[in-house]
Amino acid sequence: MANNNTDNNQGDSQIDRVLKIKRCAAVVKGGRRFSFAALVVVGDGRGKVGYGYGKANEVPPSVAKAQKAAGRAMMHVPIVNGTIPHKVTGRFGAAHVLLMPASPGTGIIAGQAVRAVCEALGIQDILTKSFRSNNPTVLIKATFDALAQLRTREDVERLRGVNLS
Repeated sequence: MANNNTDNNQGDSQIDRVLKIKRCAAVVKGGRRFSFAALVVVGDGRGKVGYGYGKANEVPPSVAKAQKAAGRAMMHVPIVNGTIPHKVTGRFGAAHVLLMPASPGTGIIAGQAVRAVCEALGIQDILTKSFRSNNPTVLIKATFDALAQLRTREDVERLRGVNLS
């Protein structure tokens, strides 16, 4: 549950957030063998965000694998005046996440998993509600489904070939 700001090679700051670390035990001849899985969200604070899942026999390598996977899976999300352009619903498995734009000064009204994505993305004002599941893994995937549906007014005008005035 750490919030670390680290610098990568290009010099731009990157926001890494470890959301969940799971421990699994396998019973073997000599006792129990533990393995760890980490769920990490990575963003640049300027509209790019990704998530990753990594597994290893120790915690630090699993977090490193998850950060590497998150860096490879980054996507660009449109942000208008510190919030999202329109209301959107994301679904994954049993999880449903509703994201709504908010007026300036509202802040991030969200649970832990969705808040981590919004902070890494650089959103300052947003209202969210999650329905049904509270599993962080599926909530993250539902949030990314919702973010993938976002379009700006200019994108819609260009795609439809009309002027929305």
